[in-house]
Amino acid sequence: MEAKAVARYIRIAPRKARVVIDLIRGKSVDEAVNILRYTPKAAAKPIEKVIWSAVANAEHNYDMNADELYVAEARVDEGPTIKRYRPRAQGRVYPVLKRTCHITVVVKER
Repeated sequence: MEAKAVARYIRIAPRKARVVIDLIRGKSVDEAVNILRYTPKAAAKPIEKVIWSAVANAEHNYDMNADELYVAEARVDEGPTIKRYRPRAQGRVYPVLKRTCHITVVVKER
């Protein structure tokens, strides 16, 4: 049995979020949350929320034991890019790409 949670359109670049998600893949839920609590990255907070959501889905939808769950799969996919423009010298324009990501966490029972 596995339970899944997805957070979509998170305003963090996928490249930055992948650095954090690589820390928790394969760890137990308690260990993963402890790692995220002390990780000084902006992506740690939304990833932690997705983990807790997956745990809640496992408990309520599949009657799994929360103490025996581990992060079986964790990935960050690229979302749509918001395009903005900054004025530059001599009337030119400079694109600013505000990237978004989709965070997916799958938990399984040991």
